Amino acid sequence: MNKREFIKLAGLAGVAALSNPTGIVAAPSTRGTRRAAANSPKAPFEVPALPYAYDALEPNIDKTTMEIHHDKHHGAYVKNLNDAIKGSAYESLTLDEILAKVKPEDKAIRNNAGGHYNHSLFWTLLSPRTTTPSDQLKAAINSSFTSWEKFQDIFSTAAKGVFGSGWAWLIVTPGKKLSVVSTPNQDNPLMDNIVKEKGTPILALDVWEHAYYLKYHNVRPDYIKAFWNVVNWNEVDKLYKAAIK
Repeated sequence: MNKREFIKLAGLAGVAALSNPTGIVAAPSTRGTRRAAANSPKAPFEVPALPYAYDALEPNIDKTTMEIHHDKHHGAYVKNLNDAIKGSAYESLTLDEILAKVKPEDKAIRNNAGGHYNHSLFWTLLSPRTTTPSDQLKAAINSSFTSWEKFQDIFSTAAKGVFGSGWAWLIVTPGKKLSVVSTPNQDNPLMDNIVKEKGTPILALDVWEHAYYLKYHNVRPDYIKAFWNVVNWNEVDKLYKAAIK
């Protein structure tokens, strides 16, 4: 697929409900150690603005990919979610509550609520400015994974190992431990009725092809390597501290 074809397909995503549609801003909702966000949004849901310019993450993530990913793919998830919950028992719930209650058979809500949450979180976890994790988070990572380098290797391996489309996550488990997990499609660790490994996401990496294909083509490992250059560790720290309270 060339660049012209990719952009054409991405444009279609904004106006049609696809089998792999694309498209919070608050801290994740929680049970047990997962803490509910007081300002978790309700329908009608909206795409949050990026906290930086489309080209701010270059050369690691290019401007065109960010424009298509945010406006078209995330936009389609939001539209499809609003349509899917209309007239249902989910319509009056916050996004956090939808994730906690959604069932496997509610496919449209599962896919699009996950897509909205995952992307809304993902944008905040990226930064054009170099940041570093706090000593507290570093110590927790070293304790859980033996070293910072080992953690990066485990996380990167999880991202590389997603078959097809999905996400890699660093989560705080119900026991307040750190763990690296992956999910297919737009599932996430807050979906109590769907995932086996539950927890509060504090770091996420989108490994759907639409997140990297224009720049990295089919070479996902290069995209994963570049991701480490734009992680917003200040936001990861904030999420970590909230999750372990």
